[in-house]
Amino acid sequence: MDSAASEKSIIALDRWLQSPAGAYVRAWEQACLDELTADIFGFNAVQIGVPQIDALAANRMPNKWQAATRTSSADELAIAASGKQVAVALDFADLPFASQSLDLVVLPHVLEFAAEPHQVLREVERVLIPEGQLIICGFNPASMWGVRQGMGRITSSTYLPTAGEFISMPRLKDWLKLLNLGATRSHFGCYAPPFRTSQWLHRFAFVEGAGRRWWPYLGAVYIVHAIKRVKGMNIIGPAWNKKPGKAPKAVPATNRNERNNQN
Repeated sequence: MDSAASEKSIIALDRWLQSPAGAYVRAWEQACLDELTADIFGFNAVQIGVPQIDALAANRMPNKWQAATRTSSADELAIAASGKQVAVALDFADLPFASQSLDLVVLPHVLEFAAEPHQVLREVERVLIPEGQLIICGFNPASMWGVRQGMGRITSSTYLPTAGEFISMPRLKDWLKLLNLGATRSHFGCYAPPFRTSQWLHRFAFVEGAGRRWWPYLGAVYIVHAIKRVKGMNIIGPAWNKKPGKAPKAVPATNRNERNNQN
């Protein structure tokens, strides 16, 4: 996928997120991201792409930015989900941040619509501090929505944006592992069948609980939480001396009377 195609696919994703299915996905992801980011601490956090979702709304870091592509539409650059202006316009494969400067990066549906997803991950690894955290949202190809999308490519009636290259959870974890980004937690959601109307999606809202219990890995979308591991880095703690100290040898004191008698 070249850069021009990537930009068109991101615009297509923005439009799809306004559909009933897109609103369904946004609601689930917003709730999950609020829960994940609330207890992540640090100083600097960045959300890249999809300003319709405020991934950092519940986070309490002092410096938070929402970033969009340089060629994004005026609407995307003008306002984000929280009503704040998008602060940074950038190229996903060339992030304008210093190395080891960010505590948290959130990528909502960026990798699957990026021209160079591996380069995006390499850039994220570069700008994260040691033990910095990364959160990725993506569509799950191993779901009813993924199957519907595959059939739609044959019949020219797709359900999701057509230009996206959806990444399976095992494949994504392999990519993260190569960059020393260890996946710690994963979440799946949106188990309703791929309906196009909000009425039918609401009718099947009851399958959320059943899906989490009986087929947890078949949700339409997933969220992966990873931490940047640095080889050879050890946590420094107090230098406790485990060896017992040697007791000083007792020096007998000369008895004053004995010295007088000797004299």
